[in-house]
Amino acid sequence: MESRDPSKAVLSPSSVLVTGANRGLGLEFVRQLLQVPKPPQKLFATCRNPSDAQELRELAAQHSNVRILRLDVENVASIQEASVSVKEQLEGLGLNLLINNAGRAIRNTIHCESEETMHLLYQIHVVGSLKMGQAFLPLLKKAAQTGPQDSLSCNRAAIINISSNAGSLTEVEGWEYGHCLSYRCSKAALNMLTRCQALALKEEGILCTAIHPGWVQTDMGTSSAFVPHLKKEESVQGMLKIFSTLSEENSGGFYSWEGKALSW
Repeated sequence: MESRDPSKAVLSPSSVLVTGANRGLGLEFVRQLLQVPKPPQKLFATCRNPSDAQELRELAAQHSNVRILRLDVENVASIQEASVSVKEQLEGLGLNLLINNAGRAIRNTIHCESEETMHLLYQIHVVGSLKMGQAFLPLLKKAAQTGPQDSLSCNRAAIINISSNAGSLTEVEGWEYGHCLSYRCSKAALNMLTRCQALALKEEGILCTAIHPGWVQTDMGTSSAFVPHLKKEESVQGMLKIFSTLSEENSGGFYSWEGKALSW
């Protein structure tokens, strides 16, 4: 993936929203966004149960720009309520960067996969990301209209969908470690959603990209059969570096945390 002009490759969105911010990659996104040279003025960290998110609440207590919101991506009403709250807190400004990170993996095989699990993971990864994009579109459009008009970027207005190479039809990564059928199918569908969002929102000035974070040492990524080598700190550091370089030519693309273009 080609980078922007190095002098411009600095991630500095004024406002960011991260879903699934109570643990794993989501919490690490919040931590590292607070450490960039120019942290977001408003960093909305969302999760289903803020009262249980001890580490996130400790971060918010130390940083006034962190705003914790209750948001359940499985619940459309919850998404809509969060969008209203974010709009109020932005006080007339737009939302620059939406990171659809919330996710689940269920290790069913192709022989025992259930209708319920398939529905659940499609609801989280596909429908949830779709509804997030719809609910926050007015705020993303506002950011796009007031930002630099010459190109697409994460500093202007962007939707980043955290996907997985496990959903690549070509790679089917990690099959030997588990079928995870509902996870794979829903991530493949999320990739198509990303392509559609990119095509539909390009004229609105909004960048849309799918990112594979690698197979990371998190509660979701680790199983009894396999412990990944990649740490969440390294994955998020790599992803944020990629975010800073994304431009119009990358909208609708699928990239790894290291910036490698991936096969659909």
